[in-house]
Amino acid sequence: NQLAGTVSHVATGAVNSEVRIALPQGGEVVAIITNDSVASLGLAAGSAAVAIFKASSVLLAVRT
Repeated sequence: NQLAGTVSHVATGAVNSEVRIALPQGGEVVAIITNDSVASLGLAAGSAAVAIFKASSVLLAVRT
């Protein structure tokens, strides 16, 4: 339940940030985390990151 990739973009808001992780297979994972978490993890474009999923906490969406 892990996807490793590279942070491609961090969009910081007032409280939370949207973090985009580009996957080597060509897809991407987008997560919303707190600004404090972005800072403590040292996330920035180009950083290596792993998205870890808990089965009860996964949200799915499709682009139309």
